Amino acid sequence: MLSSVVARRLVTGVCQAAWRPAVTGLVSSRGYRGDTPDDTRGDLIEIPLPPWDERPGETTDIKKRRLLYESRKRGMLENCILLSLFAKQYLNSMTENQLLQYDRLINEPSNDWDIYYWATEAQPTPDVYQGEIMDMLKEFTKNRNQEQRLDAPNLEYLDKESQ
Repeated sequence: MLSSVVARRLVTGVCQAAWRPAVTGLVSSRGYRGDTPDDTRGDLIEIPLPPWDERPGETTDIKKRRLLYESRKRGMLENCILLSLFAKQYLNSMTENQLLQYDRLINEPSNDWDIYYWATEAQPTPDVYQGEIMDMLKEFTKNRNQEQRLDAPNLEYLDKESQ
């Protein structure tokens, strides 16, 4: 019978030996962003997305509810929190033109990171999205009141404020 110390060393040695080749095979030689000078982007797959269309027959109430939902259900948590809190603060007081700008901003770009980088001013905002709503979002993102923004708000707030 092997002692527990010898058995532990034996199991640890076998596990480490078996793990090393798998880890070595998983580690990529490319950088994190994949934008090395020799990157041909040959492995990039472009998925066509349907174009954003304005919904002219949509009532203001339905549009606000849809934008509330779309502000919460994003492709990345950072935008879910940022946009849902922004919607909570401003959605009920937006004009029709502002609602249209907001709808276009959160639904036309195909990459959520673009919206995040524009809002945090890490990258310049394209002219087509620059406007009153983007200015409001950039100012909101600065969080001058230093609020804790760790989670999206409850969904019920839109109904409570409209009653």
